[in-house]
Amino acid sequence: MNTHPALPAEESAALTRGVTLLSVVTAAVLVGMKLAAWLASGSVALMASLADSGLDLIASLATFFAVRYAAAPPDAEHRFGHGKAEAFASLFQGGLVFASAALIGREAVVDLMAPHPLKAEGWAIGVMAMSTLLTGGLIAAQTRVLRRTGSVAVSGDRAHYASDLGSNLIALVGIAASAWFGVGGMDALAALLVAGVLLWGAIGVFRQAANQLLDHELSPEARGRIIELVSRDARIKGVHQLRTRAAGPYVHMQMHIDLDPELTLADAHVVLVDAEKRVLEEFPSADIIIHADPRGKAEPHGGAFAETSRAQA
Repeated sequence: MNTHPALPAEESAALTRGVTLLSVVTAAVLVGMKLAAWLASGSVALMASLADSGLDLIASLATFFAVRYAAAPPDAEHRFGHGKAEAFASLFQGGLVFASAALIGREAVVDLMAPHPLKAEGWAIGVMAMSTLLTGGLIAAQTRVLRRTGSVAVSGDRAHYASDLGSNLIALVGIAASAWFGVGGMDALAALLVAGVLLWGAIGVFRQAANQLLDHELSPEARGRIIELVSRDARIKGVHQLRTRAAGPYVHMQMHIDLDPELTLADAHVVLVDAEKRVLEEFPSADIIIHADPRGKAEPHGGAFAETSRAQA
């Protein structure tokens, strides 16, 4: 996973709310445009793109609500917050993409066996060109937000629309080839390619959502940076048992540090708090738990994830 961005949870939530609203509006506009053009032209490639955009609208709505729920503060029943709602939204998106690809593939095969001429080709081409531009603009906005927030829901939505961008281009080429050059079957072949692009995009969405749901560690770079920040205090003799995971706009981390066994409890507490502050400067949305061990005198810890090696970090 990538290094978690250094943004406060409130700012990250505001950015994700804004870009998910833009996603919903864009999807609604695309559905309206493609529906009108498909009814006029009868293009299978355009129908495939319309079906995909319809599911995009549903997926964008799911993401719209998921990022708002994920940003809600912890409560009595969810003491670690609600961040994983974003990953569930990504799984939902992946399922819709697979359904869309199956529908598109079926219609393309039927049209290949019994091709039909297109109507109103110019309008269909114009709509697909406009759809490509709108989708490209949305992806650019999502990319800017993703660089700052690391939101898995926005990442899944962007992957979805990136697949759409490819499918729009493929459909545009297929419609143009059938309309301008009279190449039979190109419309349906383009629809089959759209289905393949969607399936590939869905695999990426599932993989990223699974990483967060299965508590995948942060990147080696992020983990190394955390250890470096904690270790800046000479009173900290070592860092081990570092565990990290992301959950929507939040990142959770816990670790053990070695301290001089002669330090008083009050002094050890000051060392821990200072270490937390250094980490929070670069990971402001972090939830941090630090356990202090007396160096050379600590007993092995038990439990389900008992420490097996002091070298483990």
